[in-house]
Amino acid sequence: MKVEKVINNNLVRSHDDAGREILAMGCGVGFKKKPGDSVEEEKVEKVYVLKGEEQLRHMEEMLSAVPLECIQAANEIVDYAVISLGKSLSNYLYLNLCDHIYFAIKRFREGIPLQNALLVEIRRFYSHEYEIGRESLQIIEKRTGVSLPEDEAGFIAMHLVNAEMDFNDMGNTQEMMKIIRHILNIVRYHFHVELDEESIHYERFITHLKFFVKRVFSGQELDENDESFFIMFKNQYKEEYACVLKVYEYIRKEYGILLTNDEIMYLIIHIRRVIMK
Repeated sequence: MKVEKVINNNLVRSHDDAGREILAMGCGVGFKKKPGDSVEEEKVEKVYVLKGEEQLRHMEEMLSAVPLECIQAANEIVDYAVISLGKSLSNYLYLNLCDHIYFAIKRFREGIPLQNALLVEIRRFYSHEYEIGRESLQIIEKRTGVSLPEDEAGFIAMHLVNAEMDFNDMGNTQEMMKIIRHILNIVRYHFHVELDEESIHYERFITHLKFFVKRVFSGQELDENDESFFIMFKNQYKEEYACVLKVYEYIRKEYGILLTNDEIMYLIIHIRRVIMK
């Protein structure tokens, strides 16, 4: 691996064995290097691969402006999250976390706390990501010596959700939580019940709602066209169907989107399970 461009002492541009353009990060990996020199691979802590010159340049600019310890913390958090969640996550998550950690530490040192207004909902709807966020605070403290408040665990969890759902910005994740909260309130008020948030049916309902919202707003709704099943559920579970019609109207009025019969049917099934529990 040869140095093609030295970004700073800890970051160089190069090509990997497959010929892909990469950024190699590590403490001192670019120190006293010049184009054409060999990269000391034992110093490389992380290799970033992105498609296209524009993406690579954006990452280059971002990583060159952030202290090494923040980059190392972000790398460790993403690696931990990938293992914990059991799924790959976009390289953009590294960038977003580097940026967030850097400014979170800056705000903390300047005595400017940032309250996470969605913390309660993050803990309720994204408990796994939130626990990763809590572990992330320990990683950040280990790497930087700064102990950030619990609100930051929630912000990190939101970055993870954003990456999992392939959303373009954090506003989509916030909107998704708003919709889930509203649908849960529709169910509570329609049936005059308190939902058991510890039950497996509640957990499955929340999981369904997450992917329901993603499908609906990405235009990838369920549409299996099984009219006979829809009619059967509609007639057999009249109260659940009446509840789903309120959800239907909410989505239609707020977002101008019409739910398919299959989306309605699956909502009936999950609502039936969660209220029976």
